[in-house]
Amino acid sequence: MTLIIAEAGVNHNGSLEMAFKLVDAAVDAGADIVKFQTFKAKNLVSADACKAQYQIETTGNQESQLAMLTRLELSYDAHHQLLEYCASKNIEFLSTAFDSESLAFLVNDIKVKRLKIPSGELTNSPFVLAHACSGLDIILSTGMATLEEVKNALSAIAFGYISPLDMSPSLANFELVFQSDEGQKVLSDKVTILHCTTEYPAPFDEINLNAMDTLKQSFGLPVGYSDHSQGIAIPIAAVAKEAVIIEKHFTLDCSLPGPDHRASIEPLQLKMMVQSIRQVEKALGNGVKKPTISEAKNITIARKSIVAQRDIKQGEPFNVSNLTIKRPGTGMSPDLFWQLISGQVASKSYLIGDLIDE
Repeated sequence: MTLIIAEAGVNHNGSLEMAFKLVDAAVDAGADIVKFQTFKAKNLVSADACKAQYQIETTGNQESQLAMLTRLELSYDAHHQLLEYCASKNIEFLSTAFDSESLAFLVNDIKVKRLKIPSGELTNSPFVLAHACSGLDIILSTGMATLEEVKNALSAIAFGYISPLDMSPSLANFELVFQSDEGQKVLSDKVTILHCTTEYPAPFDEINLNAMDTLKQSFGLPVGYSDHSQGIAIPIAAVAKEAVIIEKHFTLDCSLPGPDHRASIEPLQLKMMVQSIRQVEKALGNGVKKPTISEAKNITIARKSIVAQRDIKQGEPFNVSNLTIKRPGTGMSPDLFWQLISGQVASKSYLIGDLIDE
């Protein structure tokens, strides 16, 4: 089954109470994981860092990115409370780290089951390496990235997992480990790549779901999709393209103040997305083309047989004038029509409308 991550992100607006409600919404929707974001704003951005254009459009330009992110921080105590709350609701807690201190906290204190490397950190090799050194499974998001940049990140991850004692960290040594059989195996065992378009909301003509195939062919790893588009059609389509993970931003209310609410879906849409994904999974099937159990009862009703178009006497040759093809499909198959009219004679008499039985 596709692993569905309900991405709460920072849509709690710094409120633990709202974060609990986001967990409830994810549980009600049937998501497998609810994911937040863990960061110390002072470790993430400099005082004069500009906001992204979408952040300016959603939150204005009166405050800095640092001030905005500071308001959106969740304390470590809040993380522990969220972890306990998720456990009580039987949903996995996950959070993305955006700085080294936060990563260490998630690994050593929260003890998350897996790690998610966000698109913006893909080229941050020291940080990527630190994720792999944890030994945890990794979900690698690839928004804004070229294939070469994805390969470099995977190389750092492979190196971090293996941690060869005779090699110091460097791009050249990362590449050597990546090319090794051991490196490829550990990546195959522990890493999933997410295709992503890093824009909020992502324009439909820039989503390029076919890049999922490119990632799969290039690296031979499981591929999923992190969605920033409006609505739920694209993640559902990604599942039809065999995405193993779907990540989707959601909020309690798209009209709330904050940078990510506008590019998120609300709880009802999240629930519809999960239900639709589960339906698509069932519909994909096993690929074997044969009549299904439910189809079997319709075969004789929907198909046709060779029928007497008029009364036919015993010994009379069959021809296009005395034969026709009609439902039901309980008699001779129409595939045998040409065989009958090629000189075969009736072995018995037929009345008009009788199924031919030769």
